[in-house]
Amino acid sequence: MFLWLGFLICTAVIVYSGIRLSKYGDIIAEKTGLGRMWIGVVLMASVTSLPELVTGISSVTYAGVPNIAIGDVLGSCVFNMLILAFLDAIYKPMPISAKAHHGHILSAGFGILLLSIIGIGLFLGNRILPLGWIGQYSLMVLIIYFVAMRLLFVYERRRIAEFVKERVEELRYEKISTRTAVVNYVINAMVVIIAAIFLPKIGEGIAETTGLGQTFVGNIFIALSTSLPEVIVSISAVKMGAIDLAVGNLFGSNIFNIFILAIDDMFFVKGPILSFVNASHIISALSAILMTAIAIIGLTYRSEKKKLFLAWDSIGILFVYVINLMLLYALR
Repeated sequence: MFLWLGFLICTAVIVYSGIRLSKYGDIIAEKTGLGRMWIGVVLMASVTSLPELVTGISSVTYAGVPNIAIGDVLGSCVFNMLILAFLDAIYKPMPISAKAHHGHILSAGFGILLLSIIGIGLFLGNRILPLGWIGQYSLMVLIIYFVAMRLLFVYERRRIAEFVKERVEELRYEKISTRTAVVNYVINAMVVIIAAIFLPKIGEGIAETTGLGQTFVGNIFIALSTSLPEVIVSISAVKMGAIDLAVGNLFGSNIFNIFILAIDDMFFVKGPILSFVNASHIISALSAILMTAIAIIGLTYRSEKKKLFLAWDSIGILFVYVINLMLLYALR
């Protein structure tokens, strides 16, 4: 009872501070004058993925439960793609993939690349030679992450130069100073950090008392809790009509989540982290790859009609999520 109460309290705190983090992150974004897609992929994605970062580091250092850390990261990647289908359901005019800029395919592609590297790492397990105590895949992830951020920045600046009108946006936060935004951003970031520190131990307790196992709890419950800021930010962005900010946030969060996994590996000093976790995490990695691939097809084909209240690509994403859930439960 107390474990679930603690889980709900931590979740509520993360949601509340996540909303405020998003607001002040958006203010800082406005002051810098960068493009919406790049801001969604980099700034907003790193903001909303802060719970995953802290939960992961706490899991491998303070709690000693690497399965929770990996489950949280990969489960969040799967959940982010599910959010994309949910956004499609609440966006009435047309399929959200038809409204979003096709440039998101670039960040989605990098997401698949990084997830594939982790999938291979999970498959090989302890057969990978470490670099010190970290896995070679973590070094690859770090390099690809920074290459991705650079290419996405160059692409967005080029797109702005071609479509100058997209660069001229209405200033919504003229009365709020940059200093106020930064101070409030830091305060709420600290609140999220404190709440996220307790999640791994709570998740370990839930796994033991329910018998569901750390892999299932990490992939479903902890991932759900730490992904709630993405839900809040994306829904708010869609309601504002900022579709590219919402979609960019989700694809960017997946890229940042795999970057977090590499950071977790550095803090896990026993050895390469993927050698110490359940191989069934590969199900979530492959599910996230499949869901992202379906999203890429949707962004490319750009269907103008929905089946009932969902576009066909969102139906496909939802189907993969259900299969992922069933497989994780069966292998718990």
